[in-house]
Amino acid sequence: MSYTLLRGSFVIRYPDLPRGGPQPDGDTVKFRPDNPALVERLARHSGRPPDLNHRGVSVRLEAIDALETHFSETHQEPAGALAARDELLRLLGFTNVTFWDDLPNLVRSADQDELRGHVLSNGIDANGRLIAFAYAGDHPGPDGAAVFLDGPLADGSVNALLLAAGLAYPAFYATLPAGLRTHLAGVSAQAREKALASGLWPRSTGDPDGPATITDLRAAEQLVMWPKLFRRLVPYLAEGFGDLTHFDAWLRADPVNRDDQLFLLDTLERGNLHDVVRASGRQIQLTAWPERFVIDPDPAPPGAPVRPPLVTAGDLLIVAALPDPAGADRGAESVTLLNLTPEAVDLNGWTLAGSSSGAGRMRLSGSIAGGATLRVMVGGALRLGNRGGAVVLVDAAGGTIDQVTYKAGQIRPGRTICFGR
Repeated sequence: MSYTLLRGSFVIRYPDLPRGGPQPDGDTVKFRPDNPALVERLARHSGRPPDLNHRGVSVRLEAIDALETHFSETHQEPAGALAARDELLRLLGFTNVTFWDDLPNLVRSADQDELRGHVLSNGIDANGRLIAFAYAGDHPGPDGAAVFLDGPLADGSVNALLLAAGLAYPAFYATLPAGLRTHLAGVSAQAREKALASGLWPRSTGDPDGPATITDLRAAEQLVMWPKLFRRLVPYLAEGFGDLTHFDAWLRADPVNRDDQLFLLDTLERGNLHDVVRASGRQIQLTAWPERFVIDPDPAPPGAPVRPPLVTAGDLLIVAALPDPAGADRGAESVTLLNLTPEAVDLNGWTLAGSSSGAGRMRLSGSIAGGATLRVMVGGALRLGNRGGAVVLVDAAGGTIDQVTYKAGQIRPGRTICFGR
């Protein structure tokens, strides 16, 4: 399956927010893409747009689930959780990383606050994170290129290296292509068989090899178990249940947020999380290894689009403007647009506007061919000021696609201003 290549930098600390930066763990890390518009174009499997800002977007490493360093003010076994986190940072190239004593999930110092890297992604998850395979260093391909991801290429990812080292459990969502799932299932099974002392498998419990005993939340925090199961136990125990007798009914009561829909590979049947969990008294057990079922992503809310917008910020650029044409301005001012995408874009319902709320607007029509420019003659209520101004390109849904400003010193009669980008 083809994945989208995103070049950028992995970020573990904000120098301007030393006690408020990212909180990397064994399967999540912050990434600042070189071209944020490429993130906006990814599929939205659960209807959630990317949680993206000028600092970047969180990456959820596809196919793995590491022990929780922090979850709803709880955590899993610290040794295993921190080992996965530290190895992830090492694999990305970070060195001499220290954490605050009173904020143990925040990076206090490191030799590098950020490092170049790249990800291969095929979409956005229900929390607005990139679903991706992560790699240290730059990729030779062009940003946004389609890359066919097979087993050997996946083996070089941080995801697969953590899985092979036995530092993370498998967690296969339906977003993972079947061929990669089969390959990575083998990687996980080999790691479990090796049971390296530095990994989690020698201490794993609550799995087909035997149940976990849960007396209370504090006891659960010291265990090594499949993280998704732990994330279900935390709210269950928080509701005041004294034991696990009612856990099955509690799961079934919420098929969206608790009782995940599954595809069971051993029986080739649809099911739910309760079909692979056995709980009673103070014991709980996953009855199938995690690589033997596929988890459905959270469903999109009614009406939420799962496909990205056809056009996103940066797809069309305002590349030139003529605010002071020779002779009369009215009807002779112009704005030139450039379509960076390979497909034609329908401009019906789009507008050009000034930057202030009271500035004039002009409705657009027609289309602009892929890779082409279009000179738009300014009309309607919109006017380009001869003492400087701004122009904003707005799509039919009201989203800002591009905006430019120009100063009085750039304006000469009959001369077009080029916004070189």
